[in-house]
Amino acid sequence: MKIKLKFLGAAQNVTGSCYLLEANGIRILIDCGLYQEWNLKARNWEPFPIPPASIDAVLLTHAHLDHCGRLPKLVKEGFKGKIYCTRASGELAKIVLLDSAKIQEEDAAFKKRRHEREGKKSKHPEIPLYTTEDAEACFPLFAPIEYEVPVPISSGIDAIYCDAGHILGSAMIKVRISQKDEHRSILFSGDAGRWNMPILQDPCLFDQADYVLVEATYGDRLHDASGNNLADQLAEVINETSKKGGNLVIPSFAIERAQELLYHLNELLIKNSIPHMMVFLDSPMAVKATEVFERHPELFDQEMTERINEGKSPFDFPGLVMVKTIEQSKAINNVKGTVIIIAGSGMVSGGRIKHHLAANITRPESTILFVGYQAAGTLGREIVNGAKQVRILGQTYPVKARVVQMGGFSAHADKSELLRWLSGLKKAPRHLFVTHAEMDSANSFVDFIKVKTGWNISVPAYQEEVILE
Repeated sequence: MKIKLKFLGAAQNVTGSCYLLEANGIRILIDCGLYQEWNLKARNWEPFPIPPASIDAVLLTHAHLDHCGRLPKLVKEGFKGKIYCTRASGELAKIVLLDSAKIQEEDAAFKKRRHEREGKKSKHPEIPLYTTEDAEACFPLFAPIEYEVPVPISSGIDAIYCDAGHILGSAMIKVRISQKDEHRSILFSGDAGRWNMPILQDPCLFDQADYVLVEATYGDRLHDASGNNLADQLAEVINETSKKGGNLVIPSFAIERAQELLYHLNELLIKNSIPHMMVFLDSPMAVKATEVFERHPELFDQEMTERINEGKSPFDFPGLVMVKTIEQSKAINNVKGTVIIIAGSGMVSGGRIKHHLAANITRPESTILFVGYQAAGTLGREIVNGAKQVRILGQTYPVKARVVQMGGFSAHADKSELLRWLSGLKKAPRHLFVTHAEMDSANSFVDFIKVKTGWNISVPAYQEEVILE
């Protein structure tokens, strides 16, 4: 039996998730994500290592940009197969890809204007990685599947999607391959979620897999807050900022993180743990994503379901404003008193958050609250690391606002939660591959798991190919 596995992304870094699986004469891509780290973005423009037309299917774990963001490029360059994903993932991916295409188009136009203004001649034409039209061309290829129902991919190959508990519709995927009388299974964790988190079901466990790919974004640490402590920390930040009369600015990912924040704010307001104030969700993508959440109550956990049934939805509480237009966004700066502004992007790499940062980062009374992972090379990472001044929208600003980071909001499992997930396996896999992690985190996690299990483990390199016997 011979199966090839090639690591085309998220190998010794945290974005660009993409793995190629070859068996039974079939080529399957698991995820096709965008690179978001500054030092790796050039990879987005490189030709795919294999012709996209030769790929038979894509298995999409979830709708985050670093897992689905290169699908339009893949389709534009020849892929014509099905993109299998849960129904919720498909709906969210359409929102994410259209937003990404718009950013690609705007960035290309801005670069062209800048070069014309500076009288420069670019060696490369200022063209977007893909356009809105390219993104829309992906949509007919989405093939919705159900959790825990085997999906036939081709003769001798099927896939089972199970809830990852990471974002709405996210999945861990187990691919089963049969050749004559031999059978092998390869388990892809996608982004592993966490237990006892708001809104979503807990991650599912697997009792058997021959080979496992596990993400280890937080493989070198433990999250610093339990659910209850997290609420207390959030209340402290809000109350302190309110006393000072500043604004609370929260860079947030549009999918899951924004909705989780609304959940916690709703709970704090119900308990009167914080002052009643205006909360602006200033992200068209987050607003659209929230509408997808509302369409899929079957994916909610018990507590979320109870809140909905009580008429206390976290997506519709007094003071919450869903900001849709640029005019509404600009008007936030005219509101007197303390307000909470949740805006994208989560790593401050673009979007409306930059304008709110520019308006608040020099104010000692305001607070910038980071509630997600900040990748190396991003503006968010700079601020979290204690930069005294930063460039925002082409201008330099001194950092005078209070900067707070709360890791407990992460939708990624930490090292103990990853161990809990791996411990579901009743016997050791033939090999464990650690992916989707910066090298320090990956190596730390390898050492941790080896001590706990004694398994065969490695951290594959970019474009490394292995034979799964």
